Amino acid sequence: MKTRKVSSLGLGLASCFISIALSGQTSNHPYMPDPACLKTIDRILRQVPLIDGHNDLAWQCREKGGDLDSIDFSGGNSARDPSLVTDLPRLRAGLVGGQFWSVYVPATPVRSDAVVTVLEQIDLVRRLIARHPRDLELALTADDVLRIHRRGKIASLIGMEGGQSIGNSLGVLRMAYALGARYMTLTHMQNNDWADSATDRAEHHGLTPFGESVVREMNRLGMLADLSHVSDDTMRMSLKISQAPVIFSHSSARALCHHLRDVPDEILSMVAANGGVVMVTFVPEYLTEIDRADETEVNREKKRLEGLYACDSVKYKQGLAAWRVLHPDPRHASLTDVADHIDHIRQVAGIDHVGIGSDYGGFSNPPQGLEDVSCYPALLAELLKRGYSEEDIGKVAGLNILRVMRAAEQVSAKLSRYE
Repeated sequence: MKTRKVSSLGLGLASCFISIALSGQTSNHPYMPDPACLKTIDRILRQVPLIDGHNDLAWQCREKGGDLDSIDFSGGNSARDPSLVTDLPRLRAGLVGGQFWSVYVPATPVRSDAVVTVLEQIDLVRRLIARHPRDLELALTADDVLRIHRRGKIASLIGMEGGQSIGNSLGVLRMAYALGARYMTLTHMQNNDWADSATDRAEHHGLTPFGESVVREMNRLGMLADLSHVSDDTMRMSLKISQAPVIFSHSSARALCHHLRDVPDEILSMVAANGGVVMVTFVPEYLTEIDRADETEVNREKKRLEGLYACDSVKYKQGLAAWRVLHPDPRHASLTDVADHIDHIRQVAGIDHVGIGSDYGGFSNPPQGLEDVSCYPALLAELLKRGYSEEDIGKVAGLNILRVMRAAEQVSAKLSRYE
């Protein structure tokens, strides 16, 4: 069978220029990579799949009614809806070889609602893959990713975001794995019944006994425990309990930006000992102090407006828009900030423990130079410029997360022998 490889250096460069034009920048864009570097990146990514740890396109689609026709995944999203930064042409331009599609579930007090939502989200991702069989294929193992990449398609993996989605049931966890989920983020922005979130008040001081059983069952299944969004205590307990490497699917380094969603150096060292990987996110407020301070002010204003207009969403939105006019988004973060976070994690944990987890679709105003999913080669070219070897680039792009997936599969096989 003839390999179908749509991505190319020329397309990548063209897409970068398109993104820059859409953002109102000039052709002298400071983050436009050197063509020679891009050529090297193109060659590396034909051998090594670039795997992004987190993309929220599925939730964006759900917010539009869950109808796949509501988004133009085949192309043209930038003109139709600027908030959609993910489509097939731009994924191809970004030389993406593998994507963890997030199946996000909001915090909810009704367990059955959470379970229904995650099943619907998994169904949406699987329907998206089925609709584009020439370009996407479901991947369940590390070997699947490599096989699909060799065939010129994008290996599509499923990651659950928010442990509340299992409804406090190990049976639901097992069925989500059977349907293709290969990681689960233990919490989201709020605590659940068995684990503490980084952005909520401590309730369990880490994991409850049931939370510990969740991590152990994930090990047995071969599902990766994702520690993005969890509190420091939850990080420590999970790292102590897990027999398999853990991941942070979309987090950055707290030493460079003091957001509780980021990973402190102490935990980075523990991740290295565990064999895990931290996949650096592109979310501006997790990258720079200026953007973090802006997020704090936005949240304060949202809380004020919620008190005023709890039952009037129109006035709430109008009020927030008016406030934003008087307090413009600093949009300070850039591609070089993302590279700085990768540098820091490399220095503390080592080159074997860092990857890429953009969170495209889960935030607005992306870093300059990383406007959409076409821009990964520019980031890797920046690392090449900073002295990373071609082997290093391959590890950051995808080899590290593939190693972690394989290790989790091996732990699962070992544990299953003793059932």
